[in-house]
Amino acid sequence: MKKVNILKKKLPYEIEEEINTLRTNIQFTGADKKVILVTSCMGSEGKSTTTYRLAASLSELGKRVLLIDTDMRKSVMVGRLAMGTVEKGLSHYLSGQCNLVDVVYSTNVPNLHIIFAGPVPPNPTALLETKVFKDTIESCRELYDYILIDTAPLGMVIDAAIVAKHCDGAILLMESGAIKYKIAQDVKFKLESAQCPVLGVVLNKVEVNGRGGYYKQYYKKYEKYGTKESTK
Repeated sequence: MKKVNILKKKLPYEIEEEINTLRTNIQFTGADKKVILVTSCMGSEGKSTTTYRLAASLSELGKRVLLIDTDMRKSVMVGRLAMGTVEKGLSHYLSGQCNLVDVVYSTNVPNLHIIFAGPVPPNPTALLETKVFKDTIESCRELYDYILIDTAPLGMVIDAAIVAKHCDGAILLMESGAIKYKIAQDVKFKLESAQCPVLGVVLNKVEVNGRGGYYKQYYKKYEKYGTKESTK
């Protein structure tokens, strides 16, 4: 297995605590929620950054975590995280150009493995619909405690709904004050139509009075349908 070093940035205490709160809420959803999809309504809401930080936080507990970047249309993970060369990605594997072992990278974060998206293919939706992708998720269930899947924004393309068919639950990340109610409801409907329950909503870039504006690309609240939790 190849290794890639991940750029580590020290988070402010408040933000680190919010990530830990999200991690705890995920654990309380139940042991049957192993494969979790993370999506958003639109682009640039902070989805990929939050997915990685949640994965790293779970790995700190000694959990074996696999992070899969399925946003083969416009991935940002290699550019933001990887310190080194990533030769093969998910698009290579799903198109039959390499084996699974060639795309799973160990990292300098203990217990965390990552599959990066790879170069943009001409048919990302078709690749995600293959039996190869389904079988990969099922086989990885036996190897990892958690599989977090970063997807393209569901308010823009249908890819996340296809991935959702193989997941135990979904987290919807939304930028505070930027997403219309109808768009959010449409995304929620698509996930539930794929038989993937929405575990909760991460509200990102929330203006916090007395704390100097926005926490860019971080969430402030974790909302569960029927309840709302936030850390003061």
